[in-house]
Amino acid sequence: MSELVVTSGQIVALRLFDIAFAVDLVEAESLWLRRAGGRSVRSRLSSTSPKAVAFGVPPLAISLDPLRIVLPTGPVEVAVTARLFDFGAVSVALRLAASERPWAEYVWLLNALARASGPGSDEDVWSGPLDAIRRALDPAMTRPGVSSVQEDYLLGIVHAFDAQPTAAELLQSIDLVPLLSGEQRTLSEGARSDLLRQRFSYYTDDLVVLTWDRAFIYEPRGDSDVADVLEVANAQLLEMRYYDALLDDELPRMYTLVEGARRGIQAFGARRYAGLARRLYTMVAEVTELMERVDNALQVTEDVYLARIYAAALETFRVRPVAAAVDRKLAIIRDTYTALYDEASSSRSEMLEIVVVVLIVLEVVLAIVHP
Repeated sequence: MSELVVTSGQIVALRLFDIAFAVDLVEAESLWLRRAGGRSVRSRLSSTSPKAVAFGVPPLAISLDPLRIVLPTGPVEVAVTARLFDFGAVSVALRLAASERPWAEYVWLLNALARASGPGSDEDVWSGPLDAIRRALDPAMTRPGVSSVQEDYLLGIVHAFDAQPTAAELLQSIDLVPLLSGEQRTLSEGARSDLLRQRFSYYTDDLVVLTWDRAFIYEPRGDSDVADVLEVANAQLLEMRYYDALLDDELPRMYTLVEGARRGIQAFGARRYAGLARRLYTMVAEVTELMERVDNALQVTEDVYLARIYAAALETFRVRPVAAAVDRKLAIIRDTYTALYDEASSSRSEMLEIVVVVLIVLEVVLAIVHP
């Protein structure tokens, strides 16, 4: 059997960044449209009813200037797009058209782009687009800044082969393992089985296979819904990891501040406790609000197929366990806030009792001295 040829497809390398506490997407869209040649659109899924799948706050999709990336076979031009989320995340996408290529060449091109854009590459291809976004949209950002926490994801998307295989025929005709793993050596049967475990089809001629950092999408109808859902799931993972790291840094600092407050002069203990309690309460409120916005970024209700893919992505990316870890750390801070508030209230009560006793003693002394 001859090798299948990808007649229409693309390769998408995603890099996700946390760039602000929050982004005003209405203002960001206005700023981007005023930028020379700026184009933007509020996102919706291409073929799915808004009733079936809804964004909590629709992200803002924008187009940037194309880039030239050097691959082993020479430079190639990639289109650059980005999607901004109101909870402060941005997903930058490098899109390389890949048509009229035999399957083996398509897989080689995908892995070459992964190496050229990955963390270990010699050239930083992401800083240019990211800087352009931050410069143009800075007024729309609340507490801007780039976190060291980032996420990468790679999508191999095929819309047509030179034949019209069903999903079952496709799995028999091509080896998806080199694409999904990036490995050139033969993997064990257990590893191969694990890579291909999360696969989905709605019609007989479409196929989606998910892994931790890559996915293959065969979609003859040209819909981008699956890719969009995977992008949102990665944005949710990024934010959960960001807040998990933030709270990891905050907990030791909190313990230090609590000990410092307790070592302070007792007369000022209530004020110290109250001030620290307010700080912790503010942090808990802010993180809880942002977590809810992240968690509600996408709601899948009636589209069972997309709901299955979305749920599998959240499971594969381990979004829920990271979110649970954030919740546990927030609970520790809430408990500390409650304890500090109680301690501050107790200190105030003690001070009032001391003041009352002093006043009584003073009144007795004055009565004796000046009968």
